[in-house]
Amino acid sequence: MSITLDLSGRVVLVTGGSQGIGAGITRRFVDAGAFVVTCARREAEALPGTEHRTCDVRDPEAVSALVAAVAADHGRLDTVVNNAGGAPYAMAADASARFHEKIVGLNLLGPLAVAQAAYGVMREQGSGSVVNVSSVSAVRPSPGTASYGAAKAGLDSLTRTLAMEWGPTVRVNGITVGLCRTENTADHYGGDERVAAIERTIPLGRMAEPTEIGDVAVFLASDLASYVSGATVECHGGGEPPAFLTAHLIREDNPNQEH
Repeated sequence: MSITLDLSGRVVLVTGGSQGIGAGITRRFVDAGAFVVTCARREAEALPGTEHRTCDVRDPEAVSALVAAVAADHGRLDTVVNNAGGAPYAMAADASARFHEKIVGLNLLGPLAVAQAAYGVMREQGSGSVVNVSSVSAVRPSPGTASYGAAKAGLDSLTRTLAMEWGPTVRVNGITVGLCRTENTADHYGGDERVAAIERTIPLGRMAEPTEIGDVAVFLASDLASYVSGATVECHGGGEPPAFLTAHLIREDNPNQEH
Protein backbone atom coordinates (compact mmCIF):
# COMPACT_ATOMS: atom_id res chain seq x y z
CA MET A 1 0.00 0.00 0.00
CA SER A 2 1.42 3.37 -0.98
CA ILE A 3 0.93 6.43 1.20
CA THR A 4 0.74 9.86 -0.39
CA LEU A 5 0.79 13.11 1.54
CA ASP A 6 -1.61 15.22 -0.49
CA LEU A 7 -2.15 18.74 0.83
CA SER A 8 -3.81 20.07 -2.31
CA GLY A 9 -6.04 23.05 -1.62
CA ARG A 10 -4.41 23.84 1.71
CA VAL A 11 -2.81 27.16 2.56
CA VAL A 12 0.36 27.16 4.64
CA LEU A 13 2.32 30.01 6.23
CA VAL A 14 6.02 29.34 6.84
CA THR A 15 7.84 32.02 8.78
CA GLY A 16 11.43 32.45 7.68
CA GLY A 17 10.48 30.22 4.79
CA SER A 18 12.56 31.65 1.96
CA GLN A 19 16.02 30.38 2.94
CA GLY A 20 17.84 27.77 5.00
CA ILE A 21 15.72 25.21 6.80
CA GLY A 22 12.64 27.28 6.05
CA ALA A 23 13.18 26.96 2.31
CA GLY A 24 13.40 23.17 2.66
CA ILE A 25 10.15 23.15 4.61
CA THR A 26 8.51 25.35 1.99
CA ARG A 27 9.63 23.10 -0.87
CA ARG A 28 8.18 20.01 0.75
CA PHE A 29 4.79 21.66 1.31
CA VAL A 30 4.76 22.78 -2.32
CA ASP A 31 5.67 19.22 -3.38
CA ALA A 32 2.65 18.00 -1.40
CA GLY A 33 0.35 20.34 -3.31
CA ALA A 34 -0.11 23.12 -0.76
CA PHE A 35 0.05 26.82 -1.53
CA VAL A 36 2.69 28.39 0.68
CA VAL A 37 3.08 31.95 1.90
CA THR A 38 6.53 32.70 3.29
CA CYS A 39 7.46 35.69 5.39
CA ALA A 40 10.63 37.31 6.68
CA ARG A 41 11.79 40.71 7.85
CA ARG A 42 13.27 41.45 4.42
CA GLU A 43 12.06 41.18 0.87
CA ALA A 44 13.01 37.91 -0.81
CA GLU A 45 12.37 36.22 -4.12
CA ALA A 46 9.38 33.93 -3.82
CA LEU A 47 10.12 30.27 -4.36
CA PRO A 48 8.13 28.51 -7.13
CA GLY A 49 4.55 27.87 -6.04
CA THR A 50 4.69 30.43 -3.24
CA GLU A 51 4.35 34.08 -2.43
CA HIS A 52 6.54 36.08 -0.06
CA ARG A 53 5.53 38.84 2.35
CA THR A 54 7.55 40.94 4.75
CA CYS A 55 6.82 40.70 8.46
CA ASP A 56 8.83 40.86 11.67
CA VAL A 57 7.33 38.14 13.85
CA ARG A 58 8.45 40.06 16.94
CA ASP A 59 5.84 42.72 16.09
CA PRO A 60 2.40 41.42 17.17
CA GLU A 61 0.51 44.03 15.16
CA ALA A 62 2.44 43.16 12.00
CA VAL A 63 1.81 39.47 12.64
CA SER A 64 -1.93 40.01 13.08
CA ALA A 65 -2.06 42.01 9.84
CA LEU A 66 -0.12 39.33 7.96
CA VAL A 67 -2.31 36.45 9.10
CA ALA A 68 -5.49 38.40 8.39
CA ALA A 69 -4.25 39.27 4.90
CA VAL A 70 -3.29 35.66 4.09
CA ALA A 71 -6.71 34.41 5.23
CA ALA A 72 -8.53 37.15 3.32
CA ASP A 73 -6.56 36.67 0.10
CA HIS A 74 -6.65 32.88 0.05
CA GLY A 75 -9.87 32.12 1.89
CA ARG A 76 -8.32 30.02 4.65
CA LEU A 77 -5.17 29.16 6.61
CA ASP A 78 -4.61 25.48 7.29
CA THR A 79 -1.11 25.28 8.74
CA VAL A 80 1.43 27.60 10.28
CA VAL A 81 5.07 26.56 10.57
CA ASN A 82 6.92 28.69 13.10
CA ASN A 83 10.39 28.39 11.62
CA ALA A 84 11.82 31.91 11.94
CA GLY A 85 14.48 31.99 14.62
CA GLY A 86 18.16 31.76 15.42
CA ALA A 87 20.82 33.60 17.37
CA PRO A 88 24.37 34.86 16.89
CA TYR A 89 27.07 33.46 19.17
CA ALA A 90 27.43 35.38 22.44
CA MET A 91 28.36 34.18 25.91
CA ALA A 92 25.57 34.84 28.40
CA ALA A 93 27.62 37.10 30.70
CA ASP A 94 28.84 39.26 27.83
CA ALA A 95 25.55 39.84 26.02
CA SER A 96 23.36 42.81 26.88
CA ALA A 97 19.88 42.58 28.32
CA ARG A 98 18.58 43.99 25.05
CA PHE A 99 20.34 41.21 23.13
CA HIS A 100 18.73 38.49 25.25
CA GLU A 101 15.35 40.20 24.94
CA LYS A 102 15.56 40.22 21.13
CA ILE A 103 16.57 36.55 20.98
CA VAL A 104 13.71 35.46 23.24
CA GLY A 105 11.35 37.66 21.25
CA LEU A 106 12.32 36.07 17.96
CA ASN A 107 12.40 32.45 19.13
CA LEU A 108 9.55 32.32 21.66
CA LEU A 109 7.30 35.36 21.72
CA GLY A 110 7.23 35.62 17.92
CA PRO A 111 5.98 32.05 17.45
CA LEU A 112 3.38 32.66 20.16
CA ALA A 113 2.13 35.77 18.36
CA VAL A 114 1.92 33.92 15.03
CA ALA A 115 0.13 30.97 16.63
CA GLN A 116 -2.35 33.25 18.42
CA ALA A 117 -3.23 35.09 15.22
CA ALA A 118 -3.53 31.85 13.25
CA TYR A 119 -5.73 30.28 15.92
CA GLY A 120 -8.35 32.98 15.42
CA VAL A 121 -8.63 32.01 11.75
CA MET A 122 -8.46 28.26 12.34
CA ARG A 123 -11.07 28.36 15.08
CA GLU A 124 -13.52 30.07 12.72
CA GLN A 125 -12.90 27.59 9.90
CA GLY A 126 -13.05 24.63 12.29
CA SER A 127 -9.60 23.11 11.77
CA GLY A 128 -5.88 23.79 11.49
CA SER A 129 -2.44 22.87 12.70
CA VAL A 130 0.63 24.63 14.06
CA VAL A 131 4.16 23.23 13.74
CA ASN A 132 6.85 24.82 15.90
CA VAL A 133 10.47 24.35 14.81
CA SER A 134 12.54 23.80 17.94
CA SER A 135 16.14 22.75 18.48
CA VAL A 136 18.36 20.30 20.33
CA SER A 137 19.49 23.43 22.20
CA ALA A 138 16.20 23.21 24.07
CA VAL A 139 17.10 19.90 25.70
CA ARG A 140 20.84 20.22 26.39
CA PRO A 141 23.19 23.01 27.50
CA SER A 142 23.60 25.70 24.88
CA PRO A 143 26.85 27.58 25.65
CA GLY A 144 27.23 30.65 23.49
CA THR A 145 23.51 30.74 22.75
CA ALA A 146 22.00 30.62 26.24
CA SER A 147 18.94 32.76 25.58
CA TYR A 148 18.28 30.86 22.33
CA GLY A 149 18.32 27.50 24.12
CA ALA A 150 16.09 28.86 26.88
CA ALA A 151 13.66 30.29 24.32
CA LYS A 152 13.48 26.98 22.45
CA ALA A 153 12.84 25.14 25.73
CA GLY A 154 10.00 27.58 26.28
CA LEU A 155 8.75 26.87 22.78
CA ASP A 156 8.58 23.14 23.57
CA SER A 157 6.50 23.93 26.65
CA LEU A 158 4.32 26.25 24.60
CA THR A 159 3.70 23.48 22.08
CA ARG A 160 2.35 21.15 24.75
CA THR A 161 0.22 23.84 26.39
CA LEU A 162 -1.36 25.15 23.19
CA ALA A 163 -2.16 21.60 22.12
CA MET A 164 -4.13 21.19 25.33
CA GLU A 165 -5.83 24.58 25.16
CA TRP A 166 -6.71 24.51 21.46
CA GLY A 167 -7.76 20.92 20.92
CA PRO A 168 -9.76 19.46 19.32
CA THR A 169 -9.96 22.21 16.69
CA VAL A 170 -6.25 22.93 16.22
CA ARG A 171 -3.38 20.48 16.56
CA VAL A 172 -0.03 21.84 17.77
CA ASN A 173 3.24 19.95 17.40
CA GLY A 174 6.97 20.62 17.28
CA ILE A 175 10.16 19.40 15.61
CA THR A 176 13.43 19.16 17.52
CA VAL A 177 16.01 19.95 14.85
CA GLY A 178 19.68 19.05 15.08
CA LEU A 179 22.51 20.07 12.78
CA CYS A 180 21.33 20.84 9.26
CA ARG A 181 23.18 21.72 6.07
CA THR A 182 22.19 25.09 4.61
CA GLU A 183 23.77 27.59 2.26
CA ASN A 184 25.72 29.04 5.20
CA THR A 185 26.92 25.84 6.90
CA ALA A 186 30.54 25.84 5.72
CA ASP A 187 31.01 29.53 6.56
CA HIS A 188 29.40 29.10 9.96
CA TYR A 189 31.57 26.15 11.03
CA GLY A 190 34.80 27.24 9.36
CA GLY A 191 35.00 25.23 6.16
CA ASP A 192 34.21 21.83 4.71
CA GLU A 193 36.82 19.94 6.75
CA ARG A 194 35.37 21.13 10.04
CA VAL A 195 31.85 20.35 8.81
CA ALA A 196 32.99 16.81 7.93
CA ALA A 197 34.54 16.39 11.39
CA ILE A 198 31.31 17.50 13.02
CA GLU A 199 29.29 15.14 10.86
CA ARG A 200 31.37 12.20 12.04
CA THR A 201 30.00 12.76 15.55
CA ILE A 202 26.38 12.33 14.38
CA PRO A 203 25.08 8.74 14.58
CA LEU A 204 23.69 8.87 11.02
CA GLY A 205 27.02 10.27 9.81
CA ARG A 206 25.78 13.54 8.30
CA MET A 207 23.81 16.68 8.91
CA ALA A 208 20.19 16.84 7.81
CA GLU A 209 19.09 18.36 4.54
CA PRO A 210 16.50 21.15 4.96
CA THR A 211 13.94 19.14 2.99
CA GLU A 212 14.20 16.34 5.57
CA ILE A 213 12.95 18.76 8.21
CA GLY A 214 10.25 19.64 5.70
CA ASP A 215 9.22 16.00 5.42
CA VAL A 216 8.50 15.91 9.15
CA ALA A 217 6.60 19.20 9.01
CA VAL A 218 4.43 17.97 6.14
CA PHE A 219 3.65 14.76 8.02
CA LEU A 220 2.62 16.68 11.14
CA ALA A 221 0.35 18.90 9.04
CA SER A 222 -1.19 15.99 7.15
CA ASP A 223 -4.15 13.75 7.92
CA LEU A 224 -1.71 10.93 8.72
CA ALA A 225 -0.99 12.84 11.93
CA SER A 226 -4.67 13.42 12.73
CA TYR A 227 -4.23 12.06 16.27
CA VAL A 228 -0.82 13.63 16.90
CA SER A 229 -0.92 16.78 19.02
CA GLY A 230 1.31 18.11 21.77
CA ALA A 231 4.19 16.03 20.41
CA THR A 232 7.73 17.06 19.56
CA VAL A 233 9.35 14.89 16.90
CA GLU A 234 13.12 14.57 17.18
CA CYS A 235 14.81 15.03 13.79
CA HIS A 236 18.50 15.10 14.71
CA GLY A 237 20.11 12.05 13.13
CA GLY A 238 20.35 10.16 16.40
CA GLY A 239 21.42 13.00 18.64
CA GLU A 240 24.74 14.20 19.97
CA PRO A 241 27.18 11.86 21.75
CA PRO A 242 27.70 12.65 25.45
CA ALA A 243 30.97 14.27 26.52
CA PHE A 244 32.25 11.15 28.31
CA LEU A 245 31.96 9.17 25.07
CA THR A 246 33.86 11.83 23.15
CA ALA A 247 36.61 11.75 25.79
CA HIS A 248 36.73 7.95 25.55
CA LEU A 249 37.19 8.12 21.79
CA ILE A 250 39.99 10.67 22.20
CA ARG A 251 41.83 8.29 24.56
CA GLU A 252 41.46 5.47 22.04
CA ASP A 253 42.95 7.66 19.32
CA ASN A 254 45.86 8.64 21.59
CA PRO A 255 46.67 5.57 23.74
CA ASN A 256 49.87 7.08 25.11
CA GLN A 257 48.31 10.17 26.64
CA GLU A 258 47.97 10.42 30.40
CA HIS A 259 44.62 9.34 31.84
